[in-house]
Amino acid sequence: TPFIPCGAKLPVFALLVGAFFPNSAWIASSMYLVGILAVIVSGIVLKKTKAFAGDPAPFVMELPSYHMPRMKGVLIHMWDRGKQFIKKAGTIIAVASAAIWILQSSSWSLQLVDTQDSILASIGRLIAPIFTPLGFGSWEVAVATITGLLAKETIVATFGIVLGLGNVAEGDPTLLASVGAFFNPISAYSFMIFTLFAAPCAAAIGATRREMQSAKWTWAAILFQTGVAYTAALVVYQVGMLLFGRGL
Repeated sequence: TPFIPCGAKLPVFALLVGAFFPNSAWIASSMYLVGILAVIVSGIVLKKTKAFAGDPAPFVMELPSYHMPRMKGVLIHMWDRGKQFIKKAGTIIAVASAAIWILQSSSWSLQLVDTQDSILASIGRLIAPIFTPLGFGSWEVAVATITGLLAKETIVATFGIVLGLGNVAEGDPTLLASVGAFFNPISAYSFMIFTLFAAPCAAAIGATRREMQSAKWTWAAILFQTGVAYTAALVVYQVGMLLFGRGL
């Protein structure tokens, strides 16, 4: 389920937890608890909608006998999956970083300009008002949010590039200090919630399309997930500011 944090979302959580909640380990863990709760609630809601109503269908699966896995098999599987993830993530981040760097260095007339006057900044300013009610209305965060809809691995890289730091890790002290200019603790948690629930990366959407065998239902799933993300982040930020926002 896309509501459970995948490996690509963890660097985003690590960045914001490190910047705003360094002494609150439960903040990162809460992403899993919130994700599980969202799965349960959305399942109940969808089950009661007309489009998904119907008689329960039996599901039978033959399972092999359980046994303790051998260490060699576990290590081989870990190596294979880890290698695939690093290869995929590295390729996506490299391509996305190159594209973002070009956009943040060029104007619409293809002249080299400062970041504030770039194509990337103008696109970010255009879409930033959409995210203002969620607490992150700067063009830099808006751009990171949109690139994250394509691949969650690129969010941290986007922050690094628009801040002029290059492709840095989520634990980089300069990045942790710089990203604090875009959020307060409540809006940072709101951004984490949006990232948790938003439509997954392009590869996951492709897998959804193959499983559903319907473009209509694939788009419905994307819109549902994005709607849940926006609504949940809106509630978190607005209620959080109402209750705890004084002095932030």
